[in-house]
Amino acid sequence: MRTDEDGRFSRETQKRHRKVVGCLLQVLTLQLTLFGLLAWFVHVHPILPLDVAITRSFQQNQAPWLRITMLAISYPGSSLLLPVLILLTVGAFWAMGDRLEAVFVGGLSTFSLLLNLLLKVLVGRPRPTANLVHIVQAALGYSFPSGHVMAYIAYWGLLFAFGVILFEGRHWWRTALLITSAAFVVLIGPSRIYLGDHWASDVLGAYLMGEALLGLAVGVYLPLKERGALETPEARARMKKQKALRSFPTKTLLANSIVNRMKIMQRPSLADQDAMPSVRSGSGVFCHAVSGSERHQCAPD
Repeated sequence: MRTDEDGRFSRETQKRHRKVVGCLLQVLTLQLTLFGLLAWFVHVHPILPLDVAITRSFQQNQAPWLRITMLAISYPGSSLLLPVLILLTVGAFWAMGDRLEAVFVGGLSTFSLLLNLLLKVLVGRPRPTANLVHIVQAALGYSFPSGHVMAYIAYWGLLFAFGVILFEGRHWWRTALLITSAAFVVLIGPSRIYLGDHWASDVLGAYLMGEALLGLAVGVYLPLKERGALETPEARARMKKQKALRSFPTKTLLANSIVNRMKIMQRPSLADQDAMPSVRSGSGVFCHAVSGSERHQCAPD
């Protein structure tokens, strides 16, 4: 009876996982479709009256504190600070034995950069000009999609995901990580518009593509993390020792694995069935009694 209940639990869990994966794939497909339509539209119509109106509305407030804040938000992506942060994060994860996290931080940021450069060349949209909006900080290259937004989602967005996935409990450093990473992701879009470096549609396209890449990365990362890919003994020992770290594999996956192993162990082999004694039932059939179970394999007399 217990095995049947565990089996039903396992099947229900698998069904929930399939539903979640199906929903995520639908969202991903929608995001990529919207991005493709937007990329085609801005390629055909590089200057959109709505983009100009949004930028001018953003730039109406020229308060010094707002200008400094927008410049500070964009500064890491406009300098060597963001690449240095990425390298330091990769090195820190690698040194602590978290090899999988190190690979994903470096890999996602690199892939996002290369994809952004390719998309900019394919769309070929010019940047905002001084005759249309105020250019606070001039930038080079094409405009669509925003490289800052995609880079921030790849780095800060992944750190936010790690903060949710790898840690548990209420700790000030976890809260600081989540707030800081979320703030950079949310504010980088308005910052690029305010500084006159990008149109609003450039930012929207970058959010669509950046979030799609992040979703794909997390979707690939989680199964690998559950299987202990690239896991080192140091990382495993730290995971068991520190309460703030979430244990992998998770309890659900571990329970399903145990149930499946129990089923395999309880299943008799063909040789065991042949060796079992035959008994005559009251209905005139010969049955092989299966040890430890109420089931019988019967053949006509």
